[in-house]
Amino acid sequence: MYRSGKVQFLFWSMFFSVIVYIWIVSVALTTFVLPNEPPLTTPQNVVTLLFVLYGFLILLTLAGLFVAVMIGNERYSRRFSAMVFLIFATIIFGKGMFG
Repeated sequence: MYRSGKVQFLFWSMFFSVIVYIWIVSVALTTFVLPNEPPLTTPQNVVTLLFVLYGFLILLTLAGLFVAVMIGNERYSRRFSAMVFLIFATIIFGKGMFG
């Protein structure tokens, strides 16, 4: 079955958004929540990695949402909107937890 290039873009954009989100959550959990011993200072390389990953995640998600809205694909539009909400909730939760 052949899918258009736009729908393929939406699929792969959603796929990589979920992968990057899982990567962010796993790095944050292993570094800040579940370390073997608590870090005395904030690990600068991990914070830089999280900023870069959040940048990619926001870029992928908003590009997918924009394309989904422009072509009128409600299914992916709902999924990307939920992903934007999940990203926002994660940022708020992290800010509330770590100040």
